[in-house]
Amino acid sequence: MGQEFVVIISIVIMMMTGVILGYVLSQLILGFLMVNLVTFLGTLSLIIIFGTLYFVLFWELKKRQSRSWSTQPAYPTEEPHRDVDLQSQLFAKVGDAATAKRLVEQLKQNHPGMSEDWYWQRAIADLDRDRGR
Repeated sequence: MGQEFVVIISIVIMMMTGVILGYVLSQLILGFLMVNLVTFLGTLSLIIIFGTLYFVLFWELKKRQSRSWSTQPAYPTEEPHRDVDLQSQLFAKVGDAATAKRLVEQLKQNHPGMSEDWYWQRAIADLDRDRGR
């Protein structure tokens, strides 16, 4: 949240600086403002502020994009290999692979976001619990 706040403040300052810079340059071009040391240094400082904020904002956005790209794999990866022992245990308890897979799929729907091994362990534990009654 802190970085987002800094980016928002930078954008607001950049917009205000851009408007002021545009106004000053238009007044210089129209001849309503005299070119002297004060107007020259003021215009130069506005250009430097505007350019610096522009550079920093786009550098920050580029850094964020590279972070989001680095977390995504460049190519599709295979599913993590499930523990074969867990599968074998569940198949042995249920009797057939189709029923075991159906139990695991039902757990995936009820508890999204867990690891693959967790689903198989949970299915085994649920069967043990239900058969213990």
